[in-house]
Amino acid sequence: MAVLVLPGSLLAQSTANDSTLLEMRDAFRRNNTTQLSTLLPRTRGHVLEPLAVYWEAKARLETASPTEIRAALARMPGTYWEDRLRNDWLLLLGKARDWQNFETELPQFRMNDDRQVRCYALMREVAAGRMAGDVAAPQVQANWLAQRDADDACASAAKMLLDGRHLKSQVVWQRARQAMDVNRPRVAAQALAMIDPELAPQVDGIASDPARYLDERITAIRTRTKELVTLAIIRTASNDPAAAALEMERTRWKAQLTQEERSWAWGVIGKRSAQKLQPEALSYFAKGEDRYMDDDHLAWKARAAMRAGAWGSVRDAVAAMSETQQREPTWVYWKARAVQALKLPDLTAATAEARTLFESIASSRDFYEQLALEELGRRIEAPPAPAPLTAEETAAARANPGLVRALAAIRLGLRSEGVREWNYTVGLHVPGGMGERELLAAADLACQNELWDRCINTSLRTPVAQDHAQRFPTPHRAQVTSRAAEIGLDPAYVYGLIRQESRFITDARSGVGASGLMQVMPATARWTANKIGLTTFRPNQINERDTNILIGTAYLKLALDDFEGSLPMAAAAYNAGPNRPRQWRNGPVLAGEIWAENIPFEETRDYVKRVLANTTNYAALIAGQPQSLRARLGVVGPRGGTAQPVNVELP
Repeated sequence: MAVLVLPGSLLAQSTANDSTLLEMRDAFRRNNTTQLSTLLPRTRGHVLEPLAVYWEAKARLETASPTEIRAALARMPGTYWEDRLRNDWLLLLGKARDWQNFETELPQFRMNDDRQVRCYALMREVAAGRMAGDVAAPQVQANWLAQRDADDACASAAKMLLDGRHLKSQVVWQRARQAMDVNRPRVAAQALAMIDPELAPQVDGIASDPARYLDERITAIRTRTKELVTLAIIRTASNDPAAAALEMERTRWKAQLTQEERSWAWGVIGKRSAQKLQPEALSYFAKGEDRYMDDDHLAWKARAAMRAGAWGSVRDAVAAMSETQQREPTWVYWKARAVQALKLPDLTAATAEARTLFESIASSRDFYEQLALEELGRRIEAPPAPAPLTAEETAAARANPGLVRALAAIRLGLRSEGVREWNYTVGLHVPGGMGERELLAAADLACQNELWDRCINTSLRTPVAQDHAQRFPTPHRAQVTSRAAEIGLDPAYVYGLIRQESRFITDARSGVGASGLMQVMPATARWTANKIGLTTFRPNQINERDTNILIGTAYLKLALDDFEGSLPMAAAAYNAGPNRPRQWRNGPVLAGEIWAENIPFEETRDYVKRVLANTTNYAALIAGQPQSLRARLGVVGPRGGTAQPVNVELP
């Protein structure tokens, strides 16, 4: 990394007590409050003093008095760490129902991005008579349903509004259904306990053995029994959609479940079948009504339909989605494709409607935006660069206190803390975040310091201007291009993959152990090193830039060769291993974009689309010529009879 650009006085301060900051970091991880309090005075005047104050106060937050906490907040005014500590405190105050202190601190909470804090605030507004329950209910409902895990804040707010008859019991069952659908029975149990505490153990039983629960039910007359049966069918579908479909065909459930309950269950069955790429998926969806299905179910119905070439079902699924989901570029694009294919009400009108839809999203920004450009007869090229930064704009970024602290933290090896400070400064310190020119200047500062992840992510925030030199940087260019040429890889493809894998952080390490620029797993590194004759390879070398590029590109080329040059399949293999895309390619021959959209794993699906979009933008920058994403996607289908044998050794 280049030497970080810090003002001279701050650099001197930051180097004076760096060791103290690192000691405090270690003490914070051990929750050693005594050591934190002892070390804190030695950080006075350090550029990262606010972080030190946060660590010390956070460790004592549950035992400190309001006076002590406010004293800590006063030592770091206007900083991310002040707002972070206030966020942590607001959660404790809400849980303790200390509304006096909660109401004092809430107006000063600048980030205002915590759903639990919002729920506590809404609960307090209703309890204090300042907001009608019917007004608060939709907001609480939205926050509660969006919560991934069981919590106190939104669950408590929902319970209060449920008891006051402002929130309907159907919302509780919706929460339970969604939780069971994504294998979170604890969340479902917490929700249903609001209606009746005795329902929680029944949820546990359904989660562990749904077949037994269903076999023991002869009738489902009561509303809660119908809903529990629906939960059991949802649980069954998670593992065996065909078994769940057979269950749904039982006479008793056809007669006793409501159309809404049946449609939701068929939505889950169809989704699980579609994720297994089964041809039956679309017939399962057809047994329910779109208007009762969840957005996620409708997305999978659209995917199954495009895979089957059933464009009327694609159109209907998109039309039934929420307005928010319909506006996503993914579904704008597929709606336009459906309109094109159906040619209704006539060819001229359909062509005009599709063109309008494509025009609404067309750009070089991302996957579907690029495909929309090509549908309009245009290729992907780098947009004109924005006006150069002025000296004043550059100076303002270099003097921004939050950016300075972020740079200092990253310089010290506190990358996580530095990234959080940076993100807060560009996006949350002021309502709406930095303006466009400020963002370009902040991105430039990150680029100058070779903090490529912050450079890219900050530049991506600009609403209008697209600086592709910032968004698609090419560090280590000599190493990447020479290595790519040596083994016959497109350097744009290598760059597109690295940008998605690590954002060019050379020492990046994933939660599953992948390392370096190209995020290579240890076992894969050993196998590939042996395959290419790198007999001197040692595991600790994988974070070395040149070694990582050497091994990562070798594996990528082996995957590409095994998949007959298919860029989307090789990218899928790089992310999910080769066996899965070998299975996913079986079935009909599909356009690459349809195949990619039907990848069952959300992470891999997004990964493949982003790598291919990145690759196309990098090719436009490197070659200086318009490019085609569709040409890179090609078609995907079963392995041809004349293809080389599968490389069964490829890990």
